[in-house]
Amino acid sequence: MIVSIYLNGKPVSRDVRPDTLLIDYVRAEGALSVKRGCETSNCGLCTVFLDGRPVLSCSVLAARAEGRAVTTLEGLKEEAAEFGAFIADQGAEQCGFCNPGFIMNALALFRENPYPSEREIREYLAGNLCRCSGYEGQLRGILAFLQWKQNGGRNE
Repeated sequence: MIVSIYLNGKPVSRDVRPDTLLIDYVRAEGALSVKRGCETSNCGLCTVFLDGRPVLSCSVLAARAEGRAVTTLEGLKEEAAEFGAFIADQGAEQCGFCNPGFIMNALALFRENPYPSEREIREYLAGNLCRCSGYEGQLRGILAFLQWKQNGGRNE
């Protein structure tokens, strides 16, 4: 079956089997930031935006994305780089494997709630698995990013 989507703003079509997962579709199209981590929809590494909303691409059939917009980290480079620098500054990217999914979910949070509380951040990102850092560095990075945004993009 032919499945056509808009991947990071560009139309793509691919002949796939009916059981092809969205993660496999986008990776075959070069979106290698989307990673397979747990095979059980529990780690967040495969997060993509489907029509602007975060979904776990390992749990979505490619056919369900027919005609829809799929955005990966590759499609959000500028926005992700700005935020990702704060994560890196806090030493929260020891191995870096979880970062793409973590950044995608953090960006989704900021879109829904531009200035979340610490409790809201913890709740929203609870589905992201990081085996290295214990999440404190990520949390510090998010809080530093939010402070920077509140200061109009200036460090104080």
